[in-house]
Amino acid sequence: MTITEIRRILAESDIRLTKSLGQHFLHDGNQIRRIVELAKLAAGDSVLEVGPGLGALTGALLERAARVLAIEKDRRLERHLQRRFAGFPALELVLDDAMEYVRRRRDHDWSEWKLIANLPYSVGSALLVELALMPASPARLTVTLQAEVAGRIRADAGSREYGLLSLLLQIKYVPTDWFRVPAACFFPVPEVTSACIDLERRTRPLVEGAELTRFVRIVKLGFSQRRKIMFKLLKSAWPESRLRESYEALGIDLRARAESVTLERFVGLARRLRPE
Repeated sequence: MTITEIRRILAESDIRLTKSLGQHFLHDGNQIRRIVELAKLAAGDSVLEVGPGLGALTGALLERAARVLAIEKDRRLERHLQRRFAGFPALELVLDDAMEYVRRRRDHDWSEWKLIANLPYSVGSALLVELALMPASPARLTVTLQAEVAGRIRADAGSREYGLLSLLLQIKYVPTDWFRVPAACFFPVPEVTSACIDLERRTRPLVEGAELTRFVRIVKLGFSQRRKIMFKLLKSAWPESRLRESYEALGIDLRARAESVTLERFVGLARRLRPE
């Protein structure tokens, strides 16, 4: 899809882009092919796409996948997509807010699905966490978003980017690969640098059920005041004696801040800090 075609479609459909929706349409065919390859998309796959826009990625997904569920919030774009993909039975197009849609279906079994999307910048991080922490989360997340956010997702303990987003996604997923997407590949051209990142769901969960709930609580509390010593923050929820025992067993420095504590040690805390 060329920029000339995009301008024509927008003009013919009387569509003026809404900045609040983070509408930047990925149109470069080479980048779209790279996304599909990164997602290891195969015949028989079920794909969730959020923010299909004008349908450039949607068309590529329909060429390979058995089923595509595309959620579009903008009614004007949804009408265009209905016209463009009329006669494609593999496509289910839903007019809805993606975050509200997945929250209403928290108990839905997404375990055999792949999320492949050029995510709206305004909702990207929150939507990924929402899906990741669901009981039956998608098998794969292959998404384009701000390069800064992709860096935070991939980050390891001790780095400046490491934080809440890193841990809430890595508890369920392993980042596999990523690549930058030039700004010129979007219309309109965004002011931020973009990247596509792929995350594969762990074959065996590190924590489940009550331990996962506890992990999320520990991590959120630990990063609630990033520059504070984590031990002091956790004392508001657990007895000091139990915290000391757990820290000593896991080899965590009592003076450590959350940004220096590895995923494995957070998992250890979630397993040890059971209710008495």
